Amino acid sequence: MISTHELSSPVVLPDPGAPLSQPRVLLLGVGNWLMGDEGVGIHVIHHLETQPPLFGVRVLDGGTGGINLLLEFERVTDVVMVDATRDGRPAGTITFLQPRRVGDLPRGLGAHDFGVKDLFAAAALLGQMPAIHLYTISVEEVEPMCTELSPAVAAAVPEVVATMHALAARLATETP
Repeated sequence: MISTHELSSPVVLPDPGAPLSQPRVLLLGVGNWLMGDEGVGIHVIHHLETQPPLFGVRVLDGGTGGINLLLEFERVTDVVMVDATRDGRPAGTITFLQPRRVGDLPRGLGAHDFGVKDLFAAAALLGQMPAIHLYTISVEEVEPMCTELSPAVAAAVPEVVATMHALAARLATETP
């Protein structure tokens, strides 16, 4: 039997747009979409958005957000990130790093390099530093007001998309 209390109490339904749980893993791409190869991180993220969704994983186009992305680190245990780098290697070279400290970050990240390093430094100072899994894609030229990737850099995108998706799936199911 339904009590009069149950009839007068509003039924609270979950927000259909709200995630089912707090994501543990953040897939993050950074870069400037309007600077040719420098925006490769954003291209990778846009491809990741077309992959099957993973429970416990959030995909984010971080643009050139730098320190403004700090709130995204609050409750995640792992950040799987992709960015362009000018490291002197041939365009399209993929490197995977797991920096433990800000000083471990490679020199020559994209044009937003200063902001990314500040983001990691602030997260570490606040005790919010998740494990970082960093993919870099080497670039040689940056072309202002261009949204196209060079052929060598574009050829690296599918491999990075596949490996980032697989890594995020594994990390999301690991016991913390």
